[in-house]
Amino acid sequence: MTTEQAPAASIDPWQVAQQQFDLAAERLNLDSGLRRVLREPRRELIVHFPVKMDDGSVQVFTGFRVQHNLGRGPAKGGIRYHQDVSLEEVKALAMWMTWKCAVVGIPYGGGKGGVIVDPKKLSQKELEALTRRFFTEIEVLIGPERDIPAPDVNTNAQIMAWMMDTYSMHVGYTVPGVVTGKPISLGGSEGRNEATARGTVFCVVEAVRHLGMELDKCRVAIQGFGNAGSIAATLIGDQGATVVAVSDSIGGIHNRDGIDIKRVIRWKKEHGTVQGFPGATDISNAALLEVDCDILIPAALENQITSRNADNIKARLIAEAANGPTTPEADQILWKKSKFMIPDILCNAGGVTVSYFEWVQDLNRDHWSEQVVNAKLKEIMVKAFSETLQIAQRDSIDMRTAAYLLAVQRVADATAMRGLYP
Repeated sequence: MTTEQAPAASIDPWQVAQQQFDLAAERLNLDSGLRRVLREPRRELIVHFPVKMDDGSVQVFTGFRVQHNLGRGPAKGGIRYHQDVSLEEVKALAMWMTWKCAVVGIPYGGGKGGVIVDPKKLSQKELEALTRRFFTEIEVLIGPERDIPAPDVNTNAQIMAWMMDTYSMHVGYTVPGVVTGKPISLGGSEGRNEATARGTVFCVVEAVRHLGMELDKCRVAIQGFGNAGSIAATLIGDQGATVVAVSDSIGGIHNRDGIDIKRVIRWKKEHGTVQGFPGATDISNAALLEVDCDILIPAALENQITSRNADNIKARLIAEAANGPTTPEADQILWKKSKFMIPDILCNAGGVTVSYFEWVQDLNRDHWSEQVVNAKLKEIMVKAFSETLQIAQRDSIDMRTAAYLLAVQRVADATAMRGLYP
């Protein structure tokens, strides 16, 4: 672990999520009973399950599925495979999903799942065995009208296909709507792969217009070069912006005159990292956040912008393509420095929005063109951005607080209206 990552690792994401909620609940003057309900997850499932490895040995893995709130519809949220997955992290991510779905107005509650594993150390056969066994263990909570998983860190369309098949084998017929982020051939949606990045760029375009900036004169730095980061880099480049720095889990590269993203994508495929790319200087992930640029897109993991480095961020506009990349303390520093933040629960909601489209198509046994998907996505993202900005301007508050006020109010209204059973 590098020294620059050490402080982030010690931050409890669940405390951050609750802190963000408390701020919104306080401003909304929420009823204390309702506040207690929304502050905790509805359900937390921990499973320990055996998997037979290729060498014949049996390993036991630990996994989680958390449902935060089901007031507005079935739970929705990804499943991640990562060696650092913890229950606290999954709870935080489930809560963020609740607010995210509410901000963009789609009829879901928040859920999240994870397995403590480094999938890069597994063979394809071991990965499939782990996936099917884990899904069988959490299936007590899962269903197209109950809880709909999706891909997240280190999971993909193939893993979703195995999960859908496992569920379908158990019920005896094909149920495409039980997961989203599937291959197109199994009921996946056009445009799903690019959705998180595309939603982020729709928000950036709106923010740039609001701030009176010109996108074709903006320099952009992107931390994280996975699905969201690499596609956001391509899409924002297509809009005329200059990408000056990108990074992956190993490190980053920087060139103040701009980087050819298509060539970087090819380089990463060949070398396993963006580092060493010709014509660019290697930098650390921490240094990337502080490069001289106009727009910063954190698209990696949580707790990257903290009270330690928030003062050094030069970008005027920060667009959170990752979940929880900024701590509450850092938020206050950035707000005082007049930085414009598009918060994660709005900025990266393109993924769950197109997941919702996929689910609707599956339930109706329908299939939309990519043009239709992207047009519907743009309409929802632009509307959500505009509603959040209106609240921010009305109350003279930052965009994260505004997004939380919008989301928490919607969830609180639904929860209060339904009442307590029995």
